[in-house]
Formats: sequence, C-alpha cells, structure tokens
Amino acid sequence: MISIIVAISEENAIGQKGDLLCHMPADLRHFKAITSAHTVIMGKRTYFSLPISKITGTHALPNRRNIVITDIAGEQLDGADMAYSIEEVQRMVAADEEAFIIGGGMVYRQFMPLADKLYITHMHHSFPEADTFFPAIEEEIWQQTKAERHSADEANPYDYTFAEYLRK
Repeated sequence: MISIIVAISEENAIGQKGDLLCHMPADLRHFKAITSAHTVIMGKRTYFSLPISKITGTHALPNRRNIVITDIAGEQLDGADMAYSIEEVQRMVAADEEAFIIGGGMVYRQFMPLADKLYITHMHHSFPEADTFFPAIEEEIWQQTKAERHSADEANPYDYTFAEYLRK
C-alpha cells in the first residue's frame, strides 16, 4: 500500500527554496508517529534536506527503511536503498506493507495516481512566497475519512488539521 504524507498550506504549498514552509513541531511528531517502523520513499533533494541523524550519522530517517529515487544509475547514498524508477520502488515495497511517500514535489506528483491513502496536515495559513506545491486533492477521487483540528499555540504558529483520505 502506497501512502502519501505531507503538510500543505491553504493553496497546497509544501515548500520554499528546498525547505519546509514553517516549523510545526506537532506535525513533525505526527509524521514520526505515523512513519516509524515503515518504509519512507523520497527524492534525492528531500533526502539531503533532512538533518543528519545523531543515530544513523546520515540523512536517513532512523527507525525506517529509507528509499531514495534517483535517475543516476549506480548512485548510492548512505543509509538508503536506491531506486532508479517508480516501477522499481513498487517492486521494492511488499504488497502487505504501508510505505510512505515523503517528498518532494515531483515525487508527490508522480505517485499521486498510485497512492491508496493520503495523510495530510492542512495548515490553515497562506504562504505567498512558496515555490513548491502539492497536487489538488480531487473530491471525485479521494474521500476524507478523518479530520482532527488543532489551534495554534506557542510552538505551532498556525491552526492545522490532521486529515486522512482514502482513494474511492
């Protein structure tokens, strides 16, 4: 099962200049709780945008199998299994396993037609400076099955909703 996990703004923005739009600790905890002990799949830029882990000494997320998609044949990155196509990613993930697409924008667009489930953190804020966007969540294709709204607080600067969608 392929799932996508992402935090998006009101206009579906996900990033600016290769980084997240803002720091939302609640979303980071949510991401960790959902993806721990699972496979995470990302593009190379997303891999390098992750902080170096004190546990692994690499950009790879700890307690997860990291798969990085690249178009450079034979390329290897520390702490990650490499895939050279979407089809190869699909072969690498067991049919009974939930694996998570974690970015970036191009990887999300490529996997959206293949995804079974979406874990979306809707940030109730607009980021006009954003330069990377998530595809539209079309109501004809996706059904929202869960929504948990939270208010901004000292640590999380914007109201947000944790939502889940299943493909119809």
